Amino acid sequence: MDPNAAMSDGSKTALSKSTFHFVAGLGSGVFTAVLLQPFDLLKTRVQQSGTHSLSAAIADIWAAPRILPALWRGTVPSALRTGFGSAIYFTSLNAIRQTAARLSSPASRSANPQSSSSSLPKLSNTSNLVAGAVARSLAGFILMPLTVLKVRYESTLYSYTSLASAAKDILAKEGVRGFFSGYGATALRDAPYAGLYVLFYEQSKKRLSTLFPASHPLQTSIPTAMPTPHAATINFTSGILAGALCSAVSNPFDAVKTRLQLQPARYRNMWLGAGRLVREEGFRALWDGLALRMARKALSSALAWTVYEELVRRAEVEWGRRTGRGDARDRL
Repeated sequence: MDPNAAMSDGSKTALSKSTFHFVAGLGSGVFTAVLLQPFDLLKTRVQQSGTHSLSAAIADIWAAPRILPALWRGTVPSALRTGFGSAIYFTSLNAIRQTAARLSSPASRSANPQSSSSSLPKLSNTSNLVAGAVARSLAGFILMPLTVLKVRYESTLYSYTSLASAAKDILAKEGVRGFFSGYGATALRDAPYAGLYVLFYEQSKKRLSTLFPASHPLQTSIPTAMPTPHAATINFTSGILAGALCSAVSNPFDAVKTRLQLQPARYRNMWLGAGRLVREEGFRALWDGLALRMARKALSSALAWTVYEELVRRAEVEWGRRTGRGDARDRL
C-alpha cells in the first residue's frame, strides 16, 4: 500500500472526525441555548444591579407587552455564542484528550465498553482537569465578542434594537477592547469551572456506571456497549451534579464579569470591580443569580454533554461498521 495514500486517508479520517465533533458540539450548544435562554436572561437582570431581586426581574418581564419575546430576548447572540462556543470547546477538548490518551500508558487508555456510558478517552484526573480548562479558555477568548453582545442585549441598561447596532455602539465608544470586557473574570470563571466539570463529570460517570452491570458478565472479552437509555441516564445525571457544583464555586467570577461587561467605565477591571462590588453591596452581591445560574448551567451542561456523547456513540458505531473496525480504542 502506498504510504502517502495511507497518510492521506488518515488525514481525511482525522479531519472528518474533527468536523463531526464540531457539528455535534454546535448542535448540542444551540439546542440548550434556545431552550434555557429565560434562565440566562433572568440571571443577567438580577446581576445587573444591587437589588438582588428575582421577583423584580420577573415582574419587569411580566410587564412587557409580549411575554414570550421578552423571556427569549437575546436568544440569537446566546445561541451563536453557546453553539459555536460548544463546537470549539468540544472539538479542542477532544483533540487535547486524544493527544493525552496517545501519550499515556496503554493501561490508562484501556476502557471496558461494557461498564462505560461513554466512548470518549479515559484519562487521569489531572489530565481531565487541565484539558477542560485549556479548551474552555480557548473557546471563551474566541467567542468573547458574542458574549459581550449577549449580556448587553439581555440587560435593561441598553436599548439596542439589533446586534449590528450594538456592535457599532461598542466599537464607537470603547473600541475593539470593548468586545473583550470582562475576559479576565470570564477566564477565571470558565477555566476552573470547565476543568473541575470534566473531572467531576468523568468521576461521576465512572461511579454511576457500576449501577448497570454488563450484558455478558461471564464473557468479559465481548465488547458489549451499554444500552442507550442507561448511558443517557448516567451522562445526564453526571452533568447535573457536576454543573451544579461547579456553578456554586465559580459564581463570584460570573457576578463580577457581568458588571464589567455592562458597566466597563464603572468597573474598570476584575480586581477593582470585585472590590467595588463588595464595598458597595457586600459579599452577598458575589452570589447574585446563583440559583438561576446553578439551574441553567446544570441543565445546559447536562443536556449538551448528553446529546454530544450520544451523537459520538452513534457515530462511532456507524464508523466501525463502514470501516470494518470494531476496536473500542479507535476513538472518534
